[in-house]
Amino acid sequence: MSETSTSATTANDAAAMLPGRSRLSFDLDVDICVVGAGLAGLTVALEAARLGASVAVLEGRHVGWNASGHHLGTVMPGFGLPIGELIARIGFEDARELWSLSKEGVEYVRATASEELIPGIALSEGALEVSNVEAGEELISRLQMLGEDFETEVEGWHVDRVRDQLKTDRYFHGVYHPKAFQIDGRKYVHGLAALAKRAGARIFEDTPVVSIDSSGIRKRIVTPSARLRASHIVLAGNIHLGEPLRRLSETLLPVWRYAAVTAPLGEQLADVVKFKGSVTDTDGVDHFRIVDGDRLMWASPETTWAARPERFAGAIARRIRTIFPQLGSTGIAEVWGGAVGQTVHGMPQIGQLRRGLWVTSGFGRQGLNTSAMAGQLIARSILWGDERWRLFSPFELVWAGGVTGRVAGHFVGMWGRGSSAAAGALARYRERARVRERIREARLLEANRQAGTRPPRRQPPLGHPRPERPRPRAQANPNEGEGA
Repeated sequence: MSETSTSATTANDAAAMLPGRSRLSFDLDVDICVVGAGLAGLTVALEAARLGASVAVLEGRHVGWNASGHHLGTVMPGFGLPIGELIARIGFEDARELWSLSKEGVEYVRATASEELIPGIALSEGALEVSNVEAGEELISRLQMLGEDFETEVEGWHVDRVRDQLKTDRYFHGVYHPKAFQIDGRKYVHGLAALAKRAGARIFEDTPVVSIDSSGIRKRIVTPSARLRASHIVLAGNIHLGEPLRRLSETLLPVWRYAAVTAPLGEQLADVVKFKGSVTDTDGVDHFRIVDGDRLMWASPETTWAARPERFAGAIARRIRTIFPQLGSTGIAEVWGGAVGQTVHGMPQIGQLRRGLWVTSGFGRQGLNTSAMAGQLIARSILWGDERWRLFSPFELVWAGGVTGRVAGHFVGMWGRGSSAAAGALARYRERARVRERIREARLLEANRQAGTRPPRRQPPLGHPRPERPRPRAQANPNEGEGA
């Protein structure tokens, strides 16, 4: 299942940065320098520090300022590229290996996102993918592949079961992931920073990278106030890596997505939405879950242009009313958003660009598990020589098309949402037509049944003469009596 990330910090979060993290103002030598304090970069820092390396994290603004922290915090195996396309691209066995890595990412987040390590993480279980159209045969095929070939626990839900949990006729079949879960993404990213610092990593905020010299055994990084040397550099930024890394940033298509939390909806929400985990549709339009007992957290569709998050409050409220009209008008309590970088091929960028220069980026539509897996994999590759990062070698850095790519992405997204809406409307029309046809057939059967059980007309007993029917009186001949 594909997931989309957004800003992990609000204005209050930014004002309450953890103590002990400040701008780098002195020269420093370390084993590993991580550029970017998002989910992937902080995971690299945490795991490398746990393995005994000296680590410095350079962040141009503050931890999680742009795109770390998932909209709904859903954690489940998979990548942005559909599994069928992944197999077609790299073959069945390598696809299985990558899928196994993504499951390791899920377990890493589950182990890290505990109340003991990160208080207030608010973990909840289960994720449901629902279809906007009837897709019974595709559902069976996918369940067989995930369950048998990729050893992933999944359940297929019939239309009736989906609609028992979600009181709307907009969704048909579903795929339930019982081992998936949700967390508070904003708590998670700051929790990772605290854990990394506790393990010995040093995090420097408000420290943009001015230049990088990756030649030689010891790499050199220049910041506005200091210089840093490291044996390994990990580029863990997003689309905002800056001028020194513009070529890398241009391999990512910037995509903005916004999320909102409603005002309390009261007891009626539990009647309309019984499912307690996260829900996403197969076309990536709807993505929501219950938070705080009686509120909905809901993500908007993607856009390739930035805007003020408040502008999307009305659109999200209208979408909720479209899917669940029983809820009436829903007030929006909070809206936030951010940009993520999506790759052209739909897979993350993970690996070694040259000796000692690593990249872990491109996590748009990938999910929290993928950034966790990448951070753990890069740390082990540097310190243990783990070679599994080569599984991502077929997915090279590809230019995303610049402004032209953004325009194309915008119209492709509009076309996709329009196609999804049209297909969904047609599926609901066909369903209503079948219901009407079943009602008509039931009425016809009932009429035939009643006609077949109507008491037969009474017949006279055998041996008794039938009563004679009265004969019609003969009419007089008008010519009778006239002279010949």
